[in-house]
Amino acid sequence: MEARQRAGVFLILGIEIGGTKLQLVLGDGAGKICERRKLPVEPARGAEGIREQIAQALPELLRNRPILGAGVGFGGPVDWKTGKICRSHQIEGWSEIDLGGWLQELTGAAVVVDNDANVAALGEARCGAGIGFNPVFYVTLGSGVGGGLVVHGRIYHGAKPGESEIGHVRLDRHGTIVESRCSGWSVDARIRELKAKEPGCLLARLAGETVGGEAKHLAAAWQQGDVAARRLLQETAEDLAFGLSHVVHLFHPETIILGGGLSGVGEPLRASVERALGPFVMEVFAPGPRIALAALGEDAVPVGALELARSKVADRELD
Repeated sequence: MEARQRAGVFLILGIEIGGTKLQLVLGDGAGKICERRKLPVEPARGAEGIREQIAQALPELLRNRPILGAGVGFGGPVDWKTGKICRSHQIEGWSEIDLGGWLQELTGAAVVVDNDANVAALGEARCGAGIGFNPVFYVTLGSGVGGGLVVHGRIYHGAKPGESEIGHVRLDRHGTIVESRCSGWSVDARIRELKAKEPGCLLARLAGETVGGEAKHLAAAWQQGDVAARRLLQETAEDLAFGLSHVVHLFHPETIILGGGLSGVGEPLRASVERALGPFVMEVFAPGPRIALAALGEDAVPVGALELARSKVADRELD
């Protein structure tokens, strides 16, 4: 390892595999991204298509340079101990694929695989908005809602499969879950309802004839004082805060980080969640955890994957 550092080729591979996006990055020993390849995912090609993309991109990215390890953030439940995929909720053909073993054959390096929300949580905890805080809880508000808990700089895994499934926390006894109220698609759907019920409101007019991605107009409408936008944002923040109150009571994180596409609403969302959380949390925990916006953006998973691999390398060096 020291010889490779002196030669300037101390490189680590990080991979993000999502439902719409594939990223491959090379990083140095400090987890800093040096090179990147970003590719669109074609869902119709399934898991085999994504593996073909990886196999084709790696030789050009690596250019015969050795890597010390590889980390992967995968969009779905995985067996993090073995590197085997349990399933993908978005892309067919991943169930029971030994992704870790396959990548190890391709790269000749040790590979560690984890859920993408866990990996993003690690990235934000070590290199982003969670620096200096412990424990760190991360929630990603994207097409779905996922979560990750980092304690003392390590991903917390419970009993297998051991993910922090904040998106599936129930908000009532009827089966309403956080994901059905706070994901990007659920906010999109509610904006489409607004277009039918309140077509004159600014948010409805900004969304226009768009089908999908309507939530991207929420911040602009909120900033211009649109009553419907402010009501929708407040409802979303309260639902999310209620779900997060269970995280606070169970794990008492020092900070909760909001990431994913919906976090692009920015400060209005962050402040609304912070205000809404207080009344849901027992007084002894007041003022409650710091609520922050993710600092790494679309780099949260790739940087987390580099950190995951870096930990694997360090653990191996200690063995």
